[in-house]
Amino acid sequence: MKYTTLVLVAYAVIMLLSTMLMTKKEKSIEGFCVGNRNIGWGISALSIAATWIWAPALFTSTENAYTKGFAGLFWFLVPNVLCLILFIPFAKKIREEMPEGITLSGYMYGKYHSEAVRNTYLFQLSALSVLSTGVQLLAGGKMLSMLTGIPFVAMTIIMAVIAFSYSQFSGIKASILTDAVQMVFMLGASIGFAVFGVKNGGGLEMLVTGLGGAAGEAESLFSKRGWEIFLGFGLPTTVGLISGPFGDQCFWQRAFCVKEDRIGRAFLVGALLFSIVPLSMGMLGFIGSGIGHVATDIEIINFELISTLFPAWAVVPFLFMVVSGLLSTIDSNLCAVSSLATDIFKEKTLGKTKLGMMALLVLGIAVANVPGLTVTHLFLFYGTLRASTLLPTVFTLKGMRLTSKGIVIGVVSALVIGLPIFACGTILNSGLYKTLGSLVTVLLSGLAAMTASRLEAKNEKHTW
Repeated sequence: MKYTTLVLVAYAVIMLLSTMLMTKKEKSIEGFCVGNRNIGWGISALSIAATWIWAPALFTSTENAYTKGFAGLFWFLVPNVLCLILFIPFAKKIREEMPEGITLSGYMYGKYHSEAVRNTYLFQLSALSVLSTGVQLLAGGKMLSMLTGIPFVAMTIIMAVIAFSYSQFSGIKASILTDAVQMVFMLGASIGFAVFGVKNGGGLEMLVTGLGGAAGEAESLFSKRGWEIFLGFGLPTTVGLISGPFGDQCFWQRAFCVKEDRIGRAFLVGALLFSIVPLSMGMLGFIGSGIGHVATDIEIINFELISTLFPAWAVVPFLFMVVSGLLSTIDSNLCAVSSLATDIFKEKTLGKTKLGMMALLVLGIAVANVPGLTVTHLFLFYGTLRASTLLPTVFTLKGMRLTSKGIVIGVVSALVIGLPIFACGTILNSGLYKTLGSLVTVLLSGLAAMTASRLEAKNEKHTW
């Protein structure tokens, strides 16, 4: 489709021009990684919302509304919003305790003076960035390749190059500025699709009919089907999402960027703005279920519905919205990794931070091209990965006394035991194992860290 190529070109031109006209090329590490710590709350809120609108927010929200009805959308939407709100006091705390900080791994190193702790966190934060980038390239590359005829591998490379082109100019300032532009467009487009979707899809009657999902009986959270969805999807999703910002450098980086007295406002407004997009996309899923649409490819059901219910030209703003949502997360991941590079390399230079960006894109492209992987599987998998550091991070910010050895044991135990259980659940499509894997990952990291820390302290006291 010729329109798709035009959308990609237009997107690249708009983001590059916006960056070059409204920001200056950064020459300092502090400016490149944390924007000199004085970015306003309004533009930060738009950036936070856009960064959180990754592939699942655009695709999985519609898929779950279509297949799992109201219960499926509820257990996707509510934890997504709640996690950003719960993150607020911890974002304020880390800024208060480390006003000159850049990374979560750097904060943990400052607290425990342990390279093992720092490296453990660097592994988790970096791996998350790689998997997150991979899922954006997978979701976007699959659809754009189908529309343009450009091979999938080539499309993932094109998307990566576009995100890098403007991100490397002024770092986090470029990311936040382009995020804001993208978010304004996504809000307008998603609301428009929801309104006209209801109008063209049989009205509110079809929307209400679709609340039960394609299989029916999922319009209630407390029905038998509702409980099945909660155990198989809702609980592991909630665990992964609640821990989301806590295990993602993108959000710690923004906590260090925004003006210190505006952190809470930025994240609260960002959470509310975010909710509009998956809610609107979910409404399309209800309508599709209500009218009895039979999906050809369930993973891109929103695209199918827009192609069916709307005039041909409506595909253009939808594609621009999708590209914006996917690449806003990729450019945020690029900036996150550039900041992590300040902990990885002893010599802190802009060259090293940009090298980290390029390494991320290479690995992200590789992940996106692994045969058999799906967007939903990757989303749930890296959601569990970031849960591995949730409790040690929260305990530390709350002032609980842990030891560096305890933290490493806790996180490694969670990864070694929790992730394989979850992986088995994903392969077997077992809600029980996915839920068990998510809970084990979260709880084991905290319990093992506390237990090991107390035993170490007891042994030291006994030796003394």
